[in-house]
Amino acid sequence: MKKSTSVLFALVFFFSAIAFSQTATLTKKSKQSSQLYQLKTYVLHSVMQEQIVDNYLKDAYLPALKKIGITTIGVFKPKTNPTDSIKKIIVLLPLQSMEQFLSIESKLNTDKSYLTSGKTYLEAVYNQPPYVRIESIILKAFVDHPKLNPTPLRNSRANRVYELRSYESATEAIYKNKVTMFNDGGEIKLFDLLGFNAVFYAEVISGPKMPNLMYMTTFENQESREEHWKSFVASPEWKALIAMEKYKNNISHMDILFLYPTDYSDY
Repeated sequence: MKKSTSVLFALVFFFSAIAFSQTATLTKKSKQSSQLYQLKTYVLHSVMQEQIVDNYLKDAYLPALKKIGITTIGVFKPKTNPTDSIKKIIVLLPLQSMEQFLSIESKLNTDKSYLTSGKTYLEAVYNQPPYVRIESIILKAFVDHPKLNPTPLRNSRANRVYELRSYESATEAIYKNKVTMFNDGGEIKLFDLLGFNAVFYAEVISGPKMPNLMYMTTFENQESREEHWKSFVASPEWKALIAMEKYKNNISHMDILFLYPTDYSDY
């Protein structure tokens, strides 16, 4: 009986805290506009292509972006089997506006240092391309997590696990319900409570899979990741949330990608 009372009290406290937080931060949210993100994926088929893109990003692209005010840039690679034939490099850019995003190319094209440092990549010939293709997704940050938060982790980068999740929904209306579950429902607050070290939560506003949301959480290693998710699914707060009829069946497809940061990533 005492255990049931304690669980009930914890749930009441959790959802009361959510309600209070939502009321107390209305003014703050109205002042704090949500960032945009570009998730840019270089798809590669060889080690040589990987080296060319790595050098371009490290020596030319990231330094040039920082000169025009785009900082805290994440660069990641999948934790794949070394024998995998397809390789990827994923770049996460935080943006203040669509205007800033649209101005990037013209600004870089006038940067002599960028053009010189990136020459091998920028002037590659048609039969020796530096990549198979580039894929791009534009996202808008959730209202409850409007700015990118670099992970506080400081352990070996190779051991870290950056988990990128993509959730699709059957319809736009059902998708909006899942976004509401993250914000007003308290899913983000529960992730924060359990120490998931989230980098971002965002809506895909342009991409190949829609309606779609994505988010990234970070862990010291795979074991830590497993422990965190066990705590999440076992928590009374999560059990209460998924038991709510209004949040049923709001994910139709899920993709999970495990990443690690490159040595030149900002976090």
